[in-house]
Amino acid sequence: MRDLSRKDIIKLIAISVKPLKLRGVNLEGIDLPFLDLTGADLSNAKLSLINLLGAILSKADLTKTDLTGAVLYGCNLTSAILYDANLRDVNLVSADLTNADLVEVNLTNADLNGANLSGANLSGANLTGADLTGANLTGAEFMGADLTDTIGYNFDMYYNGK
Repeated sequence: MRDLSRKDIIKLIAISVKPLKLRGVNLEGIDLPFLDLTGADLSNAKLSLINLLGAILSKADLTKTDLTGAVLYGCNLTSAILYDANLRDVNLVSADLTNADLVEVNLTNADLNGANLSGANLSGANLTGADLTGANLTGAEFMGADLTDTIGYNFDMYYNGK
């Protein structure tokens, strides 16, 4: 993994042809709020404890990325690919994950308060202890997901249509 600073990332965004390719990069703990990373390839990256407050990651590839403890508050992750990513203890409050691929994602203890998960695929995801208070789950798929101790949403109602 390559280690890059905030300054390096800003330079890359300014001079790079989009989408940005940062596969396997180490950005652990870096502060990168409000950046436009639309379509970026961040697969297999180490982004634990990163601050991406309000960033745009629409259509980004975050496959197998470690985002443990990251701040993704208010992020735009529409149609992002987060297959098998680690989002344990992540802050996704008010994030937009419309149509996101969250298959087999680890969302243990994640805060998804007010997040938009409409049309998202969470098949096989681990949502143990996740807070979904006020989240929009319209059309979201949860086949085989672990919903143990999930907070703020009545999945019995979801599955029984009541």
